[in-house]
Amino acid sequence: MPAYLPRVIINDSTLRDGEQSPGVAFTLEEKLAIAAALEAAGIDEIGAGTPAMGGQELEAIAAMVAQAKTAEVIPWCRMTRTDVEAAVLTGASRVHLSVPVSDRQIHAKFGTGRADVLARIADVVGYARELGLRVSVGGEDASRADLAFLKRVVIVVEEAGGHRFRFADTLGVLDPFGTCDVFRELARETDIELEFHGHDDLGLATANTLASVRGGATHVSVCVLGLGERAGNAPLEEVVTGLGETLGRLTGVNLVQLPALATLVADAACRAIPENKPIVGSMVFSHESGIHVSGLLRDPATYEALDPVRFGRERRIVLGKHSGRAALRSTLRSIGLDCDYERMERLLAEVRARASLTKRPVELADLALMHSASAMEGAV
Repeated sequence: MPAYLPRVIINDSTLRDGEQSPGVAFTLEEKLAIAAALEAAGIDEIGAGTPAMGGQELEAIAAMVAQAKTAEVIPWCRMTRTDVEAAVLTGASRVHLSVPVSDRQIHAKFGTGRADVLARIADVVGYARELGLRVSVGGEDASRADLAFLKRVVIVVEEAGGHRFRFADTLGVLDPFGTCDVFRELARETDIELEFHGHDDLGLATANTLASVRGGATHVSVCVLGLGERAGNAPLEEVVTGLGETLGRLTGVNLVQLPALATLVADAACRAIPENKPIVGSMVFSHESGIHVSGLLRDPATYEALDPVRFGRERRIVLGKHSGRAALRSTLRSIGLDCDYERMERLLAEVRARASLTKRPVELADLALMHSASAMEGAV
């Protein structure tokens, strides 16, 4: 990618779409702490919640708006004047207005057709602009909408004064090739900002988000740990890392902050971080396989495409069923121990046997005891 391309803007929806995960409910204190951590990590925009819910939700959004110093806090609204009026009460200077754009959802939600949607956009976006708000518009279920109609929607958004169109793959049905193609088409129709919001029902949310940027998206919507309805949304940590690694695109996110941010959100959501979760999982920089470890000890890049230091993390050699001599010798030396070849073979066999029996790695304390026991056996 050309070096002059602008950085991709990150819109985090953990506090809105992420909280819609079944069973997840953040307190006011948790929302403010997460918002502050998102801002500290360099997130550009925070999707803060739905003002029309009133009460505590309205209070929380207003508190986030007052607290924010660099990140822009953006309330989410339906395409109605009353929702816009509720958003004004938060003190926010921006608003995101969502409207269904697939024929199925238009008919199910409004009982009308495409012309009604276009009229609603022109009316409500214009009204929000009159109230002094900057307006982005989200096309709900855009991935199942007619492309020609989507192009018309984008034009109407622009004519009404909106500055961005968010393409929502609401049901997570897209593939990366189709995502790239549709954004290329939309980018030809307008100069306003284009954003992608992807769900992970097919496990393709990260891939689709990266493909949208390749196709012309300037902004992407994510959630910490991929929280969200059903299978969740595109994970923040995967998207920002993937943008740099696969497309050479920059964001304003500080990668070192991602593990702590993930832990904060996981604790508030009462959800464990899977051990193999990319970037922030406890095992993603851990290695057991003898062949891998042997290569890593010579050159870390042989089996690590990502340097753990970039994320404030450390590489870990784990002793288990698949460990080899190189891993065992390196681990022993890390705790000030060593042994000859014959004893090493006995110890390695014991490590593998114990790991197979317990179905977990052999910890350093256990290894030290095994080493001591093997010394006594040798003496006998």
